[in-house]
Amino acid sequence: MSKLAKQSILTTISAYLGVVIGYFNLLWLLPYVLEPAQIGLFKTIQDMALLMTPFAQMGIGNGITRFFPQVKAEKFSFFTFSLFLGFIGYTVLLLVFLLFKAPISAAFVERSPEVNEYIQVALLITFLSVVNTLLEAFSRSFLKIAIPSLIRDVLLRLLMGLLVIGYFFDCYPFYLMIWGMTLVYLLTLLSMAFYMRRTGIFQLHFNWSRIPGTFKKAFFQYNIITMLGTAGALLIMKIDSLMVSSMIGLDANAIYTIGFSIAVVIEMPRRAISQVAMPVISEKFAANQLEEINSLYKKIAIHQLLVCGLVFLLIWVNIDSLYHFVPNRTVYEAGKWVVLLIGLGKLSDVLFSVNGEIIVFSRFYTFNITATLLMAMAVILLNLLFIPLYGIEGAALASFLAMFFYNLIKFLFVRIKLGFNPFTPEVFLLLLAGGVSWATSYFLLPATDWVIIDLMLRSGWVILVYLGMVYWLKAAPEAMDWVLNKIKSVWDSYNHK
Repeated sequence: MSKLAKQSILTTISAYLGVVIGYFNLLWLLPYVLEPAQIGLFKTIQDMALLMTPFAQMGIGNGITRFFPQVKAEKFSFFTFSLFLGFIGYTVLLLVFLLFKAPISAAFVERSPEVNEYIQVALLITFLSVVNTLLEAFSRSFLKIAIPSLIRDVLLRLLMGLLVIGYFFDCYPFYLMIWGMTLVYLLTLLSMAFYMRRTGIFQLHFNWSRIPGTFKKAFFQYNIITMLGTAGALLIMKIDSLMVSSMIGLDANAIYTIGFSIAVVIEMPRRAISQVAMPVISEKFAANQLEEINSLYKKIAIHQLLVCGLVFLLIWVNIDSLYHFVPNRTVYEAGKWVVLLIGLGKLSDVLFSVNGEIIVFSRFYTFNITATLLMAMAVILLNLLFIPLYGIEGAALASFLAMFFYNLIKFLFVRIKLGFNPFTPEVFLLLLAGGVSWATSYFLLPATDWVIIDLMLRSGWVILVYLGMVYWLKAAPEAMDWVLNKIKSVWDSYNHK
């Protein structure tokens, strides 16, 4: 667990460093440099590529993590075979896309015709993302998570920011900036390959005959099944952005995207923990250590809710102050309620712990398809229902409902089939601490026109009340003991100087 904890901490640091850069890019740089419609186009192309990636990848990323413990003797042949399947998957996606290009283009032609001019960019980004995802999955199987996370969360956002800055200084026109996104993704892919080469885990072996045919068949079947689940899950999270662009317009998608991006910070620790926990869960299922998985399920629920709950509170109590720093904030602060609804959806992901990861690596992994496809259809129908009624808030409401019920269904399935339950008394004590800290901040603290003072006052109060109650209620004793020991060691070292 020490290696797991170390990698979790490093990936969390990378995630939040990436968040700082992402905040600067999306909340200040893009609104300062670009018009709302340009921001909407910029994000729509990225979201389109992100949606196509799991279909092209065919679930191979999760397959690598699950089957790696069984094929360590031929791991590099397995790696090369996985890359080959990835190329096949992208080729199939490309053919299907070309077949349905007309109806896809028709969805944007009325409200966002500019999207159709850059669909090739989305396809190129999809290809680069597929290869990069497979490299990262293989690296994850060696429990090498920190540097890939640094490349994905920090380097990618940093290069995107530099791309926009180049446009600001008239180094190239807007259309070349959009095409430049492909160069950004190529550079991150090359960085990932270079890291793996340096650590000795990037080797291409083509002796696939040493991999048993039964293994290949099971691997391929698993990939197809999990591909549907992964693609459906991403559809639940990202289809709203594309539907806002097609049904309302690129300007509305810019407002929605900025609100969404503020809220998505909440899940960063969960994402980091999940990346590290997946190979551990896979190995424990392989060894049939079910009680250890159940214990890990509970511990992750407590510790990620401790951190993510605090992040949610800090965002929501300071939401007006956060929008104050956004250029042209009178345009973008219309997305305030998007932040709340998406934030609650992300918090539901946190609250139900790693239920999806447990299903994916259990013998019941086929259930993931049923649940995910049902929720994917539901979110599309909910968007069609709520967007005409409530605009961007309707899209956010559809996403929140989809995320909550998606997690609820997975929780019930894990509870019934495996007997696992992430909900301990500590989870509810953490929710109580969060509710009290928000209520006291909202009802007791006076409002002030000095934005920085208000932000510091509310943040300090929430942190003090939240962590104070967590300590008093003993809601997360392991985490609080770790924090107190770190503070004590720093204090002791300072006194001994």
